[in-house]
Formats: sequence, C-alpha cells, structure tokens
Amino acid sequence: MTPICIFGHQKPDSDSIASVIGYAEFLNRDFPGRAIPARCGEFDPESRWMLRRFGVAGPVLVESVEPRLSDITYKPVFSLHEDVPTIDVAALMAKEGIRNVVITDKAGRPVGMIGEHALAGAYLRKIHISELTVTPIPVETLARILSAEIRVAARKILEGRVYIAIDALHVTLAKMTKNDIAVVGDDEPAQLAFISAGIACLIIAEGAPVGDRVLSEAKKRSVSVLSTDLDAFGVGKMINLTLPAREVMETEVPVLRFDDTLARARKVVSSSKFRAACVVAKEGTLAGVLTRTTLLDDVRKPVILLDHNEASQAVEGIGEAEIIEIIDHHRLGTITTLKPIRFLNDPVGSTSTIIAMKFRDSGRPPTKAVAGILLCGVLSDTLGLRMSTTTATDRDAVEYLAKVSSEDPGALGIELLEQGMDLSGVSLATILSRDTKVFDLSGQKVIISQVMVPSFSWNTVRAEEIQKELLALQEKSGADIVFALFTSVMDNASDCYGAGDPDLLTAIFGRPLPVHLDGVMSRKKDFLPWLGETLRTFAEK
Repeated sequence: MTPICIFGHQKPDSDSIASVIGYAEFLNRDFPGRAIPARCGEFDPESRWMLRRFGVAGPVLVESVEPRLSDITYKPVFSLHEDVPTIDVAALMAKEGIRNVVITDKAGRPVGMIGEHALAGAYLRKIHISELTVTPIPVETLARILSAEIRVAARKILEGRVYIAIDALHVTLAKMTKNDIAVVGDDEPAQLAFISAGIACLIIAEGAPVGDRVLSEAKKRSVSVLSTDLDAFGVGKMINLTLPAREVMETEVPVLRFDDTLARARKVVSSSKFRAACVVAKEGTLAGVLTRTTLLDDVRKPVILLDHNEASQAVEGIGEAEIIEIIDHHRLGTITTLKPIRFLNDPVGSTSTIIAMKFRDSGRPPTKAVAGILLCGVLSDTLGLRMSTTTATDRDAVEYLAKVSSEDPGALGIELLEQGMDLSGVSLATILSRDTKVFDLSGQKVIISQVMVPSFSWNTVRAEEIQKELLALQEKSGADIVFALFTSVMDNASDCYGAGDPDLLTAIFGRPLPVHLDGVMSRKKDFLPWLGETLRTFAEK
C-alpha cells in the first residue's frame, strides 16, 4: 500500500502542524503506517514549543513531491562487462528481445551502450585482410563464436591479425608473424605450410577434413587448430564479433541519478540517440535503464492537503502529485485536480477543530498527547478563542480536547501565545517570513504577513526598519503589494504596514500607511475579504 503524505502549507504554524499530526493518527488507526505527517517548511517557535511540551515527533520534512527517478519501478537491467565478445551482446539482445545493452566496467559503472545500430556496424564492417584482427581472446571463446571444434589447444589466449589465404601462399606467409591466425580450406599442403611457419592458430574452414599429419605437426610446433563448418567469409564476419564490447560500444550514453526529476529525465531521454539513459546509484553503479516506455508509468505521489487549498502555499511539485483529499477552513483557492476528490472546507477557526470533530464523531478519541497538540492548534489559530473567526464548533473542540488531554485550555493558551510572541533575538526579516501567505486578488500578486506582538510599541519603534524590509520583500518576490499586520491580542486590533504603488495603497485605506485597524485580528476573516473586495472594485473602474 502506497504511503500518503499529509501536508500543511509552506509556512507551517501550530494549527498546520497539529492538524497534520492529528489526521495522520486518525487515518493510521485503520491502516497503520499508511499516512505520513509531513511538512514543507521549518517550525516556528510556537509549534516547536508545542511539540516539546507534549513529547510528539514533528512531521518529516519533505521539500518537494515532484516525482523523481527513485519513484520508478525498474525492470531487470541487462548489462554486460566491457570485455565480453560482441557476439554475446548480440545473443543477449536476441534472447531478451531488447534493443540496447548497457556495458559496464569492473566496478559495475556504465561506460557505454551497444544498440542495434552499433551491432550492425560491427557485423557489416568491411573486411580488409590486413585489418582483420582478434584482441586477446581465449581459444575456447573463439571456438564458441565460430562454432568450431578445438583439435589442438596449444595456446590459451590468441591475439593477432587474421589472414584468409586467398593470395598466393608465399605472399600470405611473408606477412604473418608467430601471433597471427590463418584461415584455410581443404588444402593440406597450405595447412602444413602455415604450421611450419609457427603461427599462433590455424582455422580450417568449410568443414574440411583435418589430417593426422596436420594435427601431429601442430602439436609439435604449438600451433592451435580449429575446424569449423563456416566458410572463409563467414569466419571473417564472425571474427569481427569477437571484438570486446568496449571496442564496439558507443560511449556518449546519458547518465541520470535517482534524485533527478522526471521532468529532467524526459528531456534527457528524448534527446538521446538511444532513446534511453542509464540510472546510477549513489556510488555510480548501474541501477536501471530509463526508456520512453518507463516514463509513461504514472508515478504521481499521493498527498493530502490540510489548512490550505492554494497552489502558491502548497509543497513544491504539487502540480505533479496526486491530491486525494483537502481539509481546510480558508477561502477557496487555485488548486485543481485531475479527478474528483474528497474536499472538506468548513468555516471554523482552525483546521485542528475539523480533525478534533472527526475523532469525536468516530467515538474513538486521539491519544492524550495528540489531543494536546490539536488543542494547541485550535487555541493558536483562534488566539485563545478571541478571534472573530471563532465559532461554537471551535469551543466544542476545545472542551472535547481538554477533557481527553487533561489540559487547562486557558493556561495552555496563555503559554502558547507567549511563545508565539517571543520576538527577542530574531531578525525582522525572519519574523516577517514566519507567517506569510501569497494571494492573487483581481490580478494583483499580494503577500500578507502577520506578526503577533505583545503591544503596538514593538512595531512603532521599528517602523522605518519594517518599511525597508517590506520593500526588499516586494522586490525579491515580484509582488505587486506586500502587507504586514502587527496584531495585538490585548488591544483587539492590528497595525498595517505596506509596500507597493503609494497611490494605490493610499486609495485602499484612504490615508497613507501605516494605519491602525480596530477589530482586525484575523487575516483570513477580517482583512483578506475586505482587501479582496476593495481591489476588485478598483479593477472594475
């Protein structure tokens, strides 16, 4: 059963982390190990404290769900060592019905490939008597290739030029050395003459008889004798196939690694003359062969998305994944799927509330630790049930989770919010990036960051620095507008800073930024809908 990764958004907060852990436990009760809690960003201080407080392991970091070569199931790899005769490559191709054979070195690393084209070239290569040679080859191997019988095995290894005796005998003999091979037919005087010359091997072709005198002389002079039914032309052709694979193979074979993406692999394979590529393991050894057919396999990773439904907030590579379910409490976003999925979008204060209700309705409560985690998720996203997004369902979830976890939600909420508002020793750029979301509003790319502060004096004394950071973020991200909400729970309000077209920003708020927004606590409910409607009105004018 393929594991399913459950993700929150790219800037995971306590609710995102808690709901992922909770839903994984909920699903794994019936299918142990099926669901994997995952994250695609770093923990913020609040969620890190939450995990330590309840002794729960955090979701695993998965930076991308884009399919990689490690996700493909490979068929058995057909490869041969670079020293094997080319004819063995041809035999393997014929036996297995394959078009390419990978050639490897002693360590198992791919060094080349022999395809049908290279094999045909080796077989059809024009034979020149002065160029026909054998590289070091065992006499038994040569006999196997020529379908020959070894009549005298004087030398174990043969290496030298091969002469087919079609010239005058004395002309051929004048060219030969003690390492060379002669191919003759039914001509005993010629056979004896070559043996007397002390060559390395005599190949008697066309099924010609081999006389006792020939065998006796060959043994005396340590000349190997092979007899074959092939004619001289056939012997010449087959000797071409005694060449080791390394001399026939093509070396410009593309190599990919397991961590390469399928997108890159498709480009490499399509541009390769083999229409294939070697896939190697970490140490460089051959692990598989990738073909166009292999790339047709569906290797989309199954994922469940929680606490978001916008592609800009999702894990990298979400467009190449198989989304099977979404659970959220935000506005409808831009994610699309290839087929129908389960989609639960409930306008409550937190995704953790939705997961808590799943446990309650099933009659099977979460573990005590996970109940505590989910309780933190609800309290964090609703600011201790003070946010305008808080619903009766959120209060029911807190009551249920408090009972299961044996926690005081009031005390826990205060501890949690103190952790979230601990801004000491952290750069402003980091603080602004902790809880940042990207939206497309009436064709405008809008980034909204939210920071919880103990009092508005914190941001007031840093107003100039905040403005510089927002301008830098706008330039780096290419956003049209960047906002930062500094929210005080005690004051039930937010201060809003921004970067963008000054005239547009002034038009939106009716006065220059920063502005104080009474009653604005929730980016999702209090600020975003108003901003989206305002920008839509401007766009229609």
